[in-house]
Formats: sequence, C-alpha cells, structure tokens
Amino acid sequence: MQLFFQRLIDGIQNGAIYSVVAIPMVLIFKATTLINFAQGELAMIGAFFGFIFAVQAFSWPLWLAAIAAMILAALLGMGIERALLRPFDPTDHLPVVLITLGIFYIINAVAGDVWNYQARVMPSFFPTDFKAVWVIGGVRLFQDSVGIIVSLLVMLFALYLILNKTKMGLAFRAVSSNTESSRLVGVRVGRILSFGWALACAFGALGAILVAPRITLQPNMMAFVLIYALAAAAFGGLDSVFGAALGGFVVGILNSVGIGYLSDIDPISSLSAAPLISPIVLLLVMLWFKPTGLFGTKTIERV
Repeated sequence: MQLFFQRLIDGIQNGAIYSVVAIPMVLIFKATTLINFAQGELAMIGAFFGFIFAVQAFSWPLWLAAIAAMILAALLGMGIERALLRPFDPTDHLPVVLITLGIFYIINAVAGDVWNYQARVMPSFFPTDFKAVWVIGGVRLFQDSVGIIVSLLVMLFALYLILNKTKMGLAFRAVSSNTESSRLVGVRVGRILSFGWALACAFGALGAILVAPRITLQPNMMAFVLIYALAAAAFGGLDSVFGAALGGFVVGILNSVGIGYLSDIDPISSLSAAPLISPIVLLLVMLWFKPTGLFGTKTIERV
C-alpha cells in the first residue's frame, strides 16, 4: 500500500508538469481550432530567455527574469501569428499545421545552434536539494513538486480572471466560439488571435521555467513532455482549460502507477521500458470513444 501511495504521489507530481504544458496548447486550440505542434519549442525558448536574464547575462532575480521571459515569449508568439499564420485562410488547417511543424524544427535548430544541446541547470523558485522532501507515512513529497502544483492553481485562477473579467478575454472567448459572428459584430479577429498566441506563449514560458529545474534545460527538453501534454489535452478536451489541467494529472497517475506495476510484473518487458505507451494509448482511446474529451465542446453542424 505504501508503494501504491508513493507512485500515486509521483504521478500527481509529474501530472502538474504535463498540465502546465497542456494549458497553453488548449489556449491556441480554443482560438484557432488547430493543434500548435510548436508549443513545446516556444515554451522551451521562453525558458532559455529566463535563463539568459537569471544566469547567463544579467543575474536578475528569478521572478523578474520569468516576467521578462514571458513578455518576450508573448511578443514572439504575436510575431509568429501576424507574420506566418494570418496570411493563410484559418479554415484551411493543413497549411497552418505544417507551418507550426516548421516553426518547431526552426526553433529547435536555432536553440541548438545558439546554446548547443548540453543540459544546463535552471534555478528554481522552490527548494530542490535532497533535503527538500517531506516524508509522510513513508511517502516522499518533494517541495518543488508542491510548488509546481500551487503555481498551476495560480495559473488557472489568473486565466479565469483574464478570460472572464477582461474585455480582451471576453473577445477571445467570442472568437473561439464563432469567428464569423465575432467579425460581424465588430470584433477585430486578427488582434484577438494575436492576443491568444501571446497568452499561450507567455504561460508556456512560465510553465517551462517551472519544470526546467526538474528535467534540465536543453533544446529537446519539451519533446517527451509535449506528448504527455497532448494526451492530457485530448483527455480533458482540447478547448477546455480546466480539462487540460485535470488531464495532466490523469496522465501522470496512469503513467506512474500503470508502468510502475507493469515493470514489477515483467521487468524485461518492452512495454514496461516504454513510458510513452500510456499517453499514446490514452490518446487513441479518447479519440476513438470521445473525440471531444471529457469537458470539450461538442460541435453542432447545421445543414
């Protein structure tokens, strides 16, 4: 039973990481109804911005470096939307998806060329040494994991305020609900889409800065995390911020508990050595039985 609770806690701790990456992905999908495959790389470059301000060049306090990185990431997201995506028809998803794939490879290559692929130690907002652990009933609870979970809750609350209590947030919800109707009533759709990309990139940068101390900072840091985040978003609903957060915890628990017990049963099994099997299976199951996710909005087509 102690082993089960330890794996459950580990799954919750990892799930918080997946959630903070899945939420920005959902924000882009809400605005454009497409999956941004470059979301992980945009978050990664935001973490490198924070590293420059906090360690490499200026030695700023981490909270100030994070704010500056979020601003730069937001400007980068707005520039990408304005220069590369807006000229295309938003109803034709194939070119836009291909562009996001191209952005993925370009950002990864540029980051590898500038910073190389050597892992770097990112400072953390929370204690990360071996003493920063609470032991409750034999179950280890890392303080930095608790900090990430609390940060996730603060992020959700901030998004709730932005999307429900501000004019830009209300316009964003209108555009995500019906682009054509929003345009007819005078909403400047292009500006709102830029706002959505800026919001997603800013929160993505914050999420990457939070998780970088756990997974080390390097250009490929978000590759595996992005797969877990995609499964989390699909589980909760690709247009549901709360669903994405909940899905992250489900994916984390499923991976920690399921793969852990599979390894105990058959240590040499190829399945037990493939941690990506659980998010991929969950993604396939959700797409087969409930494509909109648990909290996603069902599309109603009128003929």
